[in-house]
Amino acid sequence: MSTYTPMIQQYLKIKAQHKDSFLFFRLGDFYEMFFEDALKAAKELEITLTSRDGGGEERIPMCGIPYHAASNYIKVLVDRGFKVAICEQVEDPKASKGVVRREVVQMITPGTVMEGKMLSEKDNNYLAALDQVKQNFVLSLCDLSTGELSVMSVEDGFDRVVSELFNRPIKEVIVAPDFDEELIEQLTSRIELTISEQQNEQLADGFTHLLEPLTDEDLKNGVTRLITYINMTQRRQVDHLKPVQRIELNRFLGLDMYSKRNLELTETIMKKGKAGSLLWVLDETVTAMGARQLKKYLERPLLDVQTLERRYACVEGFIDDFINRDQLRKELKAVYDIERLAGRVAFGNVNGRDLIQLKFSLEKIPALKETLHAFESRVLNGKAEHLDALPELYQLLDESLLLDPPMTIKEGGLIKDGYHEALDQYRDASRNGKTWIAELERQEREATKIKSLKVGYNRVFGYYIEVTKANLHLLPEGKYERKQTLTNAERYITPDLKEKEKLILEAEEKSIDLEYDLFIALRDDVKAFIPALQVLADKLSEIDVLQSFATVSEKQGYVKPVLTNDNTLSISKGRHPVVEKVMKDEMYVPNDVALNDKYGMLLITGPNMSGKSTYMRQVALTVIMAQIGCFVPAESAILPVFDQIFTRIGAADDLVAGQSTFMVEMLESNHALKHATDRSLILLDEIGRGTSTYDGMALAQAIIEYVHDHIGAKTLFSTHYHELTTLEQSLAHLKNVHVRAEEYQGRVVFLHQIEDGPADESYGIHVAKLAGLPETLIDRANVILTALEKDDGPTPSPNQKTPAVEADQLSFFAVDQPVKPKTKSSKSTQHTSEIIATIEALDILEMTPIDAMNMLYQLKKQAQEE
Repeated sequence: MSTYTPMIQQYLKIKAQHKDSFLFFRLGDFYEMFFEDALKAAKELEITLTSRDGGGEERIPMCGIPYHAASNYIKVLVDRGFKVAICEQVEDPKASKGVVRREVVQMITPGTVMEGKMLSEKDNNYLAALDQVKQNFVLSLCDLSTGELSVMSVEDGFDRVVSELFNRPIKEVIVAPDFDEELIEQLTSRIELTISEQQNEQLADGFTHLLEPLTDEDLKNGVTRLITYINMTQRRQVDHLKPVQRIELNRFLGLDMYSKRNLELTETIMKKGKAGSLLWVLDETVTAMGARQLKKYLERPLLDVQTLERRYACVEGFIDDFINRDQLRKELKAVYDIERLAGRVAFGNVNGRDLIQLKFSLEKIPALKETLHAFESRVLNGKAEHLDALPELYQLLDESLLLDPPMTIKEGGLIKDGYHEALDQYRDASRNGKTWIAELERQEREATKIKSLKVGYNRVFGYYIEVTKANLHLLPEGKYERKQTLTNAERYITPDLKEKEKLILEAEEKSIDLEYDLFIALRDDVKAFIPALQVLADKLSEIDVLQSFATVSEKQGYVKPVLTNDNTLSISKGRHPVVEKVMKDEMYVPNDVALNDKYGMLLITGPNMSGKSTYMRQVALTVIMAQIGCFVPAESAILPVFDQIFTRIGAADDLVAGQSTFMVEMLESNHALKHATDRSLILLDEIGRGTSTYDGMALAQAIIEYVHDHIGAKTLFSTHYHELTTLEQSLAHLKNVHVRAEEYQGRVVFLHQIEDGPADESYGIHVAKLAGLPETLIDRANVILTALEKDDGPTPSPNQKTPAVEADQLSFFAVDQPVKPKTKSSKSTQHTSEIIATIEALDILEMTPIDAMNMLYQLKKQAQEE
């Protein structure tokens, strides 16, 4: 190391303390990176890789970025899971001897991002700490941008830990240096995370009050690791951290990672985006705080009926008064992100514009309270009374700050006239000096008769009098001192101008320095209001979410659910909220659902594409919507409060973890069977399809019987194994239902209606035909199917033609079948007359196509009964 230059030696010493981070080493106006950091950064950031002489035998790889544009480059690295250590010059280069002293002033990691450009305004950014205590785990969470701090004890195994980490937008997890490596591998193989290590140390005195709500030592230790990591990486005040909140998982609806993914609560499976998710449907919030709160509601649906009833009452009140709700939305829309503004104040990276946004937000609170009072008292629940407009803070900001301050806080233009006497004096001296200079220009023009003479200023030479060379002969001798020569002019200065220049520049410099000091003092004064601002932000976000529920419920025609304790689930004309919104003007076919003590399990059969999965998902989404306090998509809904939801829907593999589609199916089924109770909801779709027919059918039947006999959970089980429909005879609480489809002229028509009883067939070949498979392939499949159904020997050869009667797969409409004539009885004649009378009574012009198809189906059944 002694062969390197002193500056490179300094770099290497600092880098040795931050081996897992990119070291942004400040050199003048650039952050430079060297050695391996330079090679990696050049690739990740797509910047030019250069080199320099560092004193060794070989040139050192090097790349750099402008310090004023660093946030854009840091965001790229952090989004990809890297850490960045910011190393700044901590002494004045002019006053230092030798190499300027440098130190790492901040670590930026995926979980500790604070800059607004690096954060999604509608998403939290959580940092987590994971501790193992014997067979249990302690999971601590912090959103540094908002100050939210929470902890939970996870006693259901490591899978539950993974689910909890998956359920929240967690970017980074801190563990002890000796944490189980196999568990870390399990975690990182299933979720994209940055893993950081932190030895647990005694909590610094300034943070001990954050742990006061806790009595459990294991929980305290977990939070201590988290706070210690924040303190060591950020190296600045984080006064906005709230006292830790303990999350008791048994107070919330359990949603494992499979269910959240399969139900697409916050993002879709295919595109990993918000559009098409339940969050997309429900998000009518108008503030960033409300959007984040809504996502928290979806991540943790409630079990507390009283809290849910209070939310229903608020939603109902908002729905009943559209005019005031619309006014409320306008007022909320004018409120900035108070929660994160408070965090920036504490963190010390707030600027003048941030504080002006805070002022504007506080200005809206009185009107917002007045609008809330316009609703009935049952809507308020004290919400208006708890909205503190913080008049003292508003007055402080109003009296001190200019309305349009610059982005930086070191160039002046922040503080109002009249706020500070000394600042006013400096400004007066500066303004009067500039007036004097303007007058000087006029006087000099008159004295010299040079109309083009001008008095100017630049940062290098200060103030000057400029005269073109053509007019130099007009200047009197001895009065002007040459300062600078230009191509076409000369610049001069006079003793009076020099004296005034000194006065003006000193006043401006002192004014800017004083403004900076005044702003820092103002920022410290605002810190005292952070707890009150956080309370205000919580209240506003809750109001925003509830008005969002009201807005979407009114738009989509949702109804208030009735929560019951009698184990009954009854949904009349229920709809899938996402599918319904996506369909827009198309008519969605609603369906009923009934689960109770008599029939707690529905075995659903029907063709592919008919809507079995949609039917199952809409039940789960209706339950979740009800248990976050929103109205639900149905004509009426009576629902129990479920403790957990388990789903096994859709085909998916996990090749990274070495798991096939069938293995994932079995793992998800196993998770449900192990953890479900009689108060749970289970959705199982097409269990057993990933293996041989008999294996799959055996597993499916065994799972049905196990849930029926040993768990007793409300269950929807869809299958293509029609043989399983006979279980209705042996399992007392199982009921067959099917999704209707009709065949017409060789084509299948999906009616998307749920009816009692098993389906007649699956229409697999018809669906293949709809998908556009070649016609010869479809014909061949029909031949093979006919042979298999008859079970009359080997499959026909490809050249064997299919009889016309066999072209339709178990057709409802028989073709060319010999029909024996029947002798009509008087009873038959009467039955025929009843059918004719029904037809004559129909108002065809008022019927929809679906209504017509349903009536045709009923008439056909009546005719067959004859």
